[in-house]
Amino acid sequence: MADMVDEKIKNYRTAPFDARFPNTNQTRNCFQNYLDFHRCNKALSAKGQDVSPCQWYQRVYKSLCPMGWVSKWDEQIESGSFPGRI
Repeated sequence: MADMVDEKIKNYRTAPFDARFPNTNQTRNCFQNYLDFHRCNKALSAKGQDVSPCQWYQRVYKSLCPMGWVSKWDEQIESGSFPGRI
C-alpha cells in the first residue's frame, strides 16, 4: 500500500479531478485538502504510524491553493484561531 502511494506521489503532476468538487471554482477543494492533510498528520502521528501517505493531500493543496492563503492558515493554526476543525 505504501509503495502505491509513494509511486503516485512520484508521478504527481497536478491535482486530479475530484467528483466532490465538479465546478470550476476550486476554493473548497483547496481548503478541504488542506484540512485533510492536517487531519491525516494528526491521526497517523497519534497512532505512531508513518505520515508519508499524507503527502498526497499536501501536494494537492499546494497545487490548488494560493500560497498567501496557506501561510495565513498556518499562522492561524499556530495562534489557535484557525476556523476549521483539525
